[in-house]
Amino acid sequence: MSHLPEALLREAIDHIDRADAEALLLHALGHDRAWLFAHGRDPVAEPVAASFRALVARRVAGEPVAYLTGRRGFWTLDLAVGPATLIPRPETELLVELALERLDAAPGRRVADLGTGSGAIALAIASERPAARVLATDASAAALEVARANAAAHRLGNVEFRLGPWWAPLAGERFDLVASNPPYIAAADPHLAQGDLRFEPASALASGVDGLDDIRQIIDGAPGYLQAGGWLLLEHGWDQGAAVARLLRERGFEAVSTAQDLEARDRTSLGRWPG
Repeated sequence: MSHLPEALLREAIDHIDRADAEALLLHALGHDRAWLFAHGRDPVAEPVAASFRALVARRVAGEPVAYLTGRRGFWTLDLAVGPATLIPRPETELLVELALERLDAAPGRRVADLGTGSGAIALAIASERPAARVLATDASAAALEVARANAAAHRLGNVEFRLGPWWAPLAGERFDLVASNPPYIAAADPHLAQGDLRFEPASALASGVDGLDDIRQIIDGAPGYLQAGGWLLLEHGWDQGAAVARLLRERGFEAVSTAQDLEARDRTSLGRWPG
């Protein structure tokens, strides 16, 4: 028995949105969207249709599309992702943009990405600044395996990965720029039990009563790892901009500011260490 792609999509969008259905169908087919456009009337074999329906059922149950396909696009990169890593989100590209604005292309610039997960931030910066040396840390060995594989897949040889929490793997070193998308959701936030967040690693999402425990730790330790004039950039929740900016100023950072994402929500705060 065979099926037409459009019929399978119509069947699926009764339960999930069309974009998710298309992504899962293309994954089951092993082809890209251009192929689907050119071959939309080609019959789909029963085993492929069955695989697609199983993926749809898992999506209906709440599993993120990125985990079902094992892929997520970020910046200009197609990244492997899995349950050991946070799923890269479009709003985090703001952090990359702000970092690149403060990081010239001179050889030898040193950059750190704390809590790299899939490697999204580190690899995006490394791809745009090939003369820089980028160090990426994570407390999860499983996440670092994913990040290393992504670096290898994109042939980014200017990235090094180290295991350990926050500053611990970088003792004795200083950087021109440090970026991080740390956990910033309050531990009791009900959203952690809803939607895609249910399937992502809790250690990459929640951080204390107000969600700022890890951000405090990063800001407190930053002066020991930044060059004079070096930048610290932190992603945070939409309602945490004022609090994070205050923490940066209290620690002695200069030129502190908070940038908003495309939905006009506070998303990234940054400051420059004096010098």
